Amino acid sequence: MSHDGLGPRAVMRSVTFLSATVLAVPLLAACGSDDQAGKPLAAQDIASAARARVADGGTLHWAVDDVPETFNSFQADADATTNRVAQAVLPAMYRLDAAGRPRRDADYLESAKVVDTEPKQVVLYRLDQQAVWSDGREIGAADFAAQWRALSGKDSAYWTARNAGYDRIEKVERGRNDLEVRVTFARPYADWRSLFSPLYPKDVMGTPDAFNDGARRTLKVTAGPFALRKVDRKAETVTLARNPRWWGRPAKLSEIVLTAVPREDRASALAAGKLDLAEVDPADARRIETAAKGSAGADASAPGAAEGTGGAKKSDKSEKSGKSGKADPSEKSGKADDEQQTDDEQQKSDGEKKSDDGDDQESSDGKASRAAAAQDASRDLEVRRSLEPAYTQLALNGSEGPLADERVRRAVARALDRKELAKLVLRPLGLPAEPVGSHLALSGQAAYADNSGALGGQDTAEARALLGDAGWVPGGPVDEVKTEKAAGGEGEKSDRGAKSSSSPKAGKKDDADDGEGTYIVGEDDKGRRAGGGDGKDQRGGHDGRHLAQDGRQWVGRELSQGGVAGAYAPKGTAAPKGTAAPAGSASGVLAKDGKALNLRFVLPSGEGSETLRAVAERISSMLVKVGIRTQITKVSEASYFKDHIASGQYDLALYSWPASAFPATDARPIYAKPVPAADGSLTVEQNYTRVGTDQVDQLFDRAVATLDEDAARDLLRKADSRIWAAAGSIPLYQRPQLVAARKGLVNAGAFGFGTPVYEDMGFLKKGAVRDAASPSQK
Repeated sequence: MSHDGLGPRAVMRSVTFLSATVLAVPLLAACGSDDQAGKPLAAQDIASAARARVADGGTLHWAVDDVPETFNSFQADADATTNRVAQAVLPAMYRLDAAGRPRRDADYLESAKVVDTEPKQVVLYRLDQQAVWSDGREIGAADFAAQWRALSGKDSAYWTARNAGYDRIEKVERGRNDLEVRVTFARPYADWRSLFSPLYPKDVMGTPDAFNDGARRTLKVTAGPFALRKVDRKAETVTLARNPRWWGRPAKLSEIVLTAVPREDRASALAAGKLDLAEVDPADARRIETAAKGSAGADASAPGAAEGTGGAKKSDKSEKSGKSGKADPSEKSGKADDEQQTDDEQQKSDGEKKSDDGDDQESSDGKASRAAAAQDASRDLEVRRSLEPAYTQLALNGSEGPLADERVRRAVARALDRKELAKLVLRPLGLPAEPVGSHLALSGQAAYADNSGALGGQDTAEARALLGDAGWVPGGPVDEVKTEKAAGGEGEKSDRGAKSSSSPKAGKKDDADDGEGTYIVGEDDKGRRAGGGDGKDQRGGHDGRHLAQDGRQWVGRELSQGGVAGAYAPKGTAAPKGTAAPAGSASGVLAKDGKALNLRFVLPSGEGSETLRAVAERISSMLVKVGIRTQITKVSEASYFKDHIASGQYDLALYSWPASAFPATDARPIYAKPVPAADGSLTVEQNYTRVGTDQVDQLFDRAVATLDEDAARDLLRKADSRIWAAAGSIPLYQRPQLVAARKGLVNAGAFGFGTPVYEDMGFLKKGAVRDAASPSQK
């Protein structure tokens, strides 16, 4: 097996997502354990409005990353759009509320409860008597049984991405009538609410052929407020239309058109009226908000405009251009050929010059007119903001090298000011800047508690003491650090572009932003200051692992490249040539057995990852203070995960995990202790830090089999404390969620934890107003 036990289907392409940081809520004296969960750091921002104020009809044009390869959420190549379609057109027994907790969906389920625990756990589902598939057949036990058999893992002919929970079921049968379904478990399962969401018809789940191919290109039978009407792969659109057989509250919209639009094109598509709703990057969000205020220049009060936060270099230039009405000279290289003057053009006759000037003026006037029209259109837009149910972490590879020593990992963690890193990313966006306190849940979710105290906060003296105890001491002979090739297909490029911070060219744009290569932070006393970011959100995807709820799959979001939008910082400045501190001098660099303490910090290259690199460089500057050098290696985004994270070719890395409503099921493979395989490789599941303990595994196993919810929650919190203590990964901050929307569009936007209510989305009636409490109106 390749990549330490990961099969080829487990490695997915890198996309933008990513993909939950939690407030460290103060504990209240004499309160029960549930009080530790607190509330979500940021509320949903969806421009709420009562259904009576929403017009009937209309089409919502909603941007997505891709037209999905499959509409079967349980297949490995399902993606975020697969999940979005499933939420709108298929039954789900439970959906997530605004606090990320599962709630019964009354349109499908009258009740569901555990009716027996001895000798075995039995869950009885009572279905809504009006619940029918779009072909008129009642939803019933036959559908539940077909899905269980397909996902149980007992028949390898079904090409499933997961069987978590379904493998614990012994049988599914009809109850006293057609509306009752009895599910008997062979082993107790605490996360039973995660099952049958979504629920596919038996036509899709009944046979391997139907499962593997029947729902890849279309969904013929559905049972939601919308139905899948058309998939146009050439136009890259998926059209959902009202379901005439829907028995619940009728959908307000006539259609929802999901359109694949690259992030860099979304702002222009919104301004042109081609989109009504789209997740956007911080730089685009700032421009949209500026246009909405009727200002052509940068708004000093806008998120990201504060001193030291920087912003996207390109957007900054365009905004400055807009103020003066003249082109920024620094953008000359980006102009079209007809806007540039060559030596020959300068020798034209006076008449030719006048003609050219006239053409240029006409072209300039046309561009100005189009720009003004686009700005007018943008005034109908606003940015709705919340926090994604996902967090970015610093991963420490504990399989080899200095970080195999737990004391060194703990020292790295104690050197970090996580509060500062959260502020770096979230404060410019006007979002709560609190560090995450749990690996397993986010603030507001039932399992959340701030367990970071098991490791401790930022403490330079303690970090140095831990390093000293591990044998890393200042002074003494130190071998020269050599730049190594990056692993994977990009190694040669990285080697050719390698530079250390003592080079006079280090820190320039070609090296610090987009180019692939290596430089070392810590060769001089000052290290390297955090680099700037363009505010683009870079997400990466991997392995198609589903979350339990809604069959949710974080392809493009599950394992994200942590490059959360909004990580702005001043451009890095490298030390002049020849100023690197001599080995073993008072620079504070630590050594052991003749080798300096030098960690490989692997990051994706490219313009879209500048914000990620800004966070990494800020981390590196913190590590320098305790004597740890970081060798920052930039690799192509395509190889970042497969050739480095999954294969263990890194010491430090940044990527993101989602927060699940069912952590006993979904988080276990992320923190499971790696197991040696027969061929000598290491089977790591999704534990890419390769740090795990038997105690953590046992706590997860007990939690998933404990039907007492309070007891299960306590077991998960104990597991999280042990994960913190092992210091394999350090949660940093919750990812921002920025969504541009038409001002008249309601009940849609930055959903945060919550599952969208598709039937309530729509456009305000003429003269109607939305709820005043909408965060985007504050």
